Parts: sequence; structure tokens; C-alpha cells
Amino acid sequence: MIWDVIGAVLLLGGSALTLVAAVGMYRYRDLMTRQHVATKPQVLSLILFLMGAACLVRDPAMTWTMVLVCLLQLITSPISAHLLSRAAYRNGLVDSDALITDELREDLHAVDADGSKHAGS
Repeated sequence: MIWDVIGAVLLLGGSALTLVAAVGMYRYRDLMTRQHVATKPQVLSLILFLMGAACLVRDPAMTWTMVLVCLLQLITSPISAHLLSRAAYRNGLVDSDALITDELREDLHAVDADGSKHAGS
């Protein structure tokens, strides 16, 4: 009985974080803030969902599969968010003048048209 309650609470917590991400996606218009509000709660909500499901299912094989999914999500989510941000920046979808720190602009200016870097870069 206690595992069912814990599982239900974890599922509700994951649902609440998913709702926060959805409201943030609707509220913000800038690409970077929308991506930030979508990716941050996404990983935690998935972990809460899987922990809740593990509490409800209580099967060791399923639990280890869910742990593996959580670990892979923790590894791949920051990488995919980073690559999406870089692609959006390079395609001009990000207002680089609004950024406080813009290290990518410096890196892109340091690269020649043929792809080689300037000396000292």
C-alpha cells in the first residue's frame, strides 16, 4: 500500500513538472528561454515518472530498465540541447545582441571561410 502511494506521488510530481514545461513553452517567445524551460524539467519529470512506475510495478527487471533509461536521458539530454542551441544560433534564430555572454560569436569569427582557424585561436 505504501509503495502505491509513493508511486502515485512521484507520478503526480512528474506530471506537475511536465505542466510547468508546457506553460513555459506557451509563455516564452524567445528560442533560448523556450528551450531552457523545456529541457530542464523534462529530465526530472521523466525520472519522477520512471521512479513512480517502478514503485507501482515492483519488478526488478523493469526497475533496472528504468534506471538505464534515466541514465541515458541524463547523458543525452544536455548534449542534444547544446546541439540544438548551436544549430539555432548558426541559422540566425537567436538574437545574439540580447545575450549577455556570447562565446560562440567569437569562435565563429575566428574560423575562416575555408574552415581553418586563425593563428592564436
